[in-house]
Amino acid sequence: MGVRTRQRTRLDEIADAFVYDAVALAPTEATALGIPGHDHLMPDYSPAGHEARAQLRRDVLSRISKIEPEDDVDRVTKAAMTERLTIELELATERLGELNVIASPAQEMRDVFALMPTETEEHWQAIAERLSAIPAALESYQQSLSEAAAAGRIAPLRQIEAVIKQADDLADLDHSMVTNLVRGADASEPTRRALEIGAKDARQAYADLAQYLSEHLALRAPEDDGVGRERYERFSRYFLGASVDLDETYEWGLSELEQIIAQQEACAAELYGPGTTIAQAMAQLDKEPDRLLHGTDALQAWMQQTSDEAIAALGAEQFEIPDEIRTLECKIAPTQTGGIYYTGPSDDFSRPGRMWWSVPAGVTEFTTWREKTTVYHEGVPGHHLQIAQTVLRKEELNLWRRQYCWISGHGEGWALYAERLMADLGFLSEPGERMGMLDAQRLRAARVVLDIGVHLGKPFPQGGTWDAEKAWHFLVANANMDKQILAFELDRYLGWPGQAPSYKIGERLWLQARSGELRDFHRRALSLGSIGLDLLRAELCG
Repeated sequence: MGVRTRQRTRLDEIADAFVYDAVALAPTEATALGIPGHDHLMPDYSPAGHEARAQLRRDVLSRISKIEPEDDVDRVTKAAMTERLTIELELATERLGELNVIASPAQEMRDVFALMPTETEEHWQAIAERLSAIPAALESYQQSLSEAAAAGRIAPLRQIEAVIKQADDLADLDHSMVTNLVRGADASEPTRRALEIGAKDARQAYADLAQYLSEHLALRAPEDDGVGRERYERFSRYFLGASVDLDETYEWGLSELEQIIAQQEACAAELYGPGTTIAQAMAQLDKEPDRLLHGTDALQAWMQQTSDEAIAALGAEQFEIPDEIRTLECKIAPTQTGGIYYTGPSDDFSRPGRMWWSVPAGVTEFTTWREKTTVYHEGVPGHHLQIAQTVLRKEELNLWRRQYCWISGHGEGWALYAERLMADLGFLSEPGERMGMLDAQRLRAARVVLDIGVHLGKPFPQGGTWDAEKAWHFLVANANMDKQILAFELDRYLGWPGQAPSYKIGERLWLQARSGELRDFHRRALSLGSIGLDLLRAELCG
């Protein structure tokens, strides 16, 4: 894999240079990608910082418009970069006031520390510097929030209140993530002092953020969670890399939901006999001792074993899995939000791909029937196979194609497609595990309906108009999950419009693009890297 079989082109050079310039303006992205030299820095979230990132995209978009592709790889690169840079510029004003419970600067500054190495003194020194950079970064973030507010763009009150709670938690001396990070440092005394000072400054900065949000934004924030059709269409295109008919997609979501419920009812009857309801079957599954895991150590071990077994089985017949990506680390995340997510390997694979489970405080029991499909989603054949295999393709794809570009509908759509594929291949044939897969599918279908319904203000199926209260009852009725996790999920959907539906809509578009023999289709599809779903369909279907 180390020998380049394709001549490097001018477009490759522009794409690679863009990545290095982009991560210099957004150092947390450099850490996520494993690009060295920026781990001690935080981004400039001020209006000037946003403008610098936008200007970079305008410049590169102009440059690639004048480039004639030299081969088919170039042709796809030009189309993919043009689509991404264009929609990113369309959303530039949205980024200025971006504030939500999961994917805004307040969380980005927190979450990046989970990706930072801690093996050497230099690693801890970088962490100390980055902690000390948080106050200036949060101050720059407040500048942008204030400018957006002056223009009438303030996040909904629900999101502001949730971020205030997150900031308060990070400011808490005893329970803050930064306190725990520094507490376990294996570093020299001078570095430990720098870490403690950085942690103290970071905690105070988050306390200041909470105060700013409470005193300057919360009192002026709108209570309506919906963003409206025009804004939602842009968000949807960003997350899908495709334009879809939102009204037709909403009706399709309702139909999908109905079909999945029917399959669940059949599965419940298969498990425990005719007349067993879905809720009864799930309650019984939760009680079966051989389906229970006790404690996060057992959860981590089960995740790792399940992942390793999938890699071994699929690598023998269904997929081409190079040796470099047969390692996937399963870890318990340092946060407690309830999410499960994947982070890709560094460019040189010195940091492997990782599956993270963010376990809420107080949650100590886990059910394998419900979560086996999640391991396939995040691992193999899901995100790890998709992302790590692309990172490995240095001989053909430039850095932008391999690592920088990520389109949710492509990536999450593939991962959801991967869950369905594992069921088709017999890995989820046991009725309890199949019920878990259907439960996950039901949630993904439900949030297509919920997300579009709330943000577009569509009529609620049982009367009235979609709002947060109706969305909550709808979500509880269609998701068999802990209420604490569901509350976070609802906040996520309401504050991150268009992202949650990209999973199920992405799966739909992947299935529409599928053709030919499966192994060959998967090879061709994954070789393209993360590209918009309109472009993916054009490349695969001609």
